[in-house]
Amino acid sequence: MKACALTAPRRLDIIDWPDPAIREPQDVLLRIESVGVCGSDIHYYVEGRIGSQVVEYPYLVGHESAATVIETGPAVTRVKPGDRVAVEPAIHCGDCDQCRAGRPHTCRRLRFLGCPGQIDGCLCERIVMPEACCYPIGPATTFDRAALAEPLSIGIYAARLGQARPGLRAAILGAGPIGLCTLLASRAEGLDSFFVSEPIPERRALAERAGASCTADPYGEDLLAAVSADTPELLDLVFECSGKQEAFDDGVRLLKPGGLFVLIGIPTEDRIHFSMDELRRRELTLQNVRRQNACMRPALDLIEQDRVDIGLLQTHSFPFGRTREAFDLVADYGEGVMKAMIHVGPDA
Repeated sequence: MKACALTAPRRLDIIDWPDPAIREPQDVLLRIESVGVCGSDIHYYVEGRIGSQVVEYPYLVGHESAATVIETGPAVTRVKPGDRVAVEPAIHCGDCDQCRAGRPHTCRRLRFLGCPGQIDGCLCERIVMPEACCYPIGPATTFDRAALAEPLSIGIYAARLGQARPGLRAAILGAGPIGLCTLLASRAEGLDSFFVSEPIPERRALAERAGASCTADPYGEDLLAAVSADTPELLDLVFECSGKQEAFDDGVRLLKPGGLFVLIGIPTEDRIHFSMDELRRRELTLQNVRRQNACMRPALDLIEQDRVDIGLLQTHSFPFGRTREAFDLVADYGEGVMKAMIHVGPDA
């Protein structure tokens, strides 16, 4: 089959790749239709690593996908050939202490699409995944919208960890795809007061369309002054979605005593730092977010019930042969890009 592989830093090539095959009774062979370009894909594309996860070339990235079922193993009952599905990219073991504790997203033997040392990604024509990772979608749901359920599931999980609810005052620092998904998911939970910090004007405009109460450029405005003018007591909740040291600093300053700081963004650096004096004196709580936990179905429900405008995310689309162009656009923040989708299959 054809695959689009990382072959060097900032290089993607269409190459021949071994065909996947069903090996386990619950395996499903999928024809990939649509793939979203994620920020983590860009880390691998530009830097060749995320922390200790280092690319060995050639390598396939990509994990936000929707597909058509081609073939199923003998034990599969939930899907059949011809079904259209959204793909959950994480495969957990079901047996370790984390899985037994209801934390499959931190499974000790977790395997994730497009993660070095785990599973090849989905920027290719076909993949095999367990039945449990295949979520049927309705006939009115496009492959692009189904693929966007994966980043939305992260926003839903972040909103849950942040205990998003009516009456809270919140900020989102970084209005990229995950920041926008967190905004959409939190609004679906009833939270309606959002201050959004984002340097790219087009992304600020999308955040406003998604329901942001106020937006600001963190490099051109005093965020603390902007928030204090409307909310002198400061904020209950901050979602950090950029991975930038400046945003971590801003988040601490914007929170009221007892506030909750939810960390979602992936920093480029191995270490970031906080002012322990401010954290301690105001007794702020830090909550990390590791992908998502059991939120794919809720994400698809929000999309298929039109409770979120997931179409706001998709600003660009590319055919499979122009995947490198899509990655360069996202890596360089070109043309106000929010989410670029790659159309792999003929039905995307």
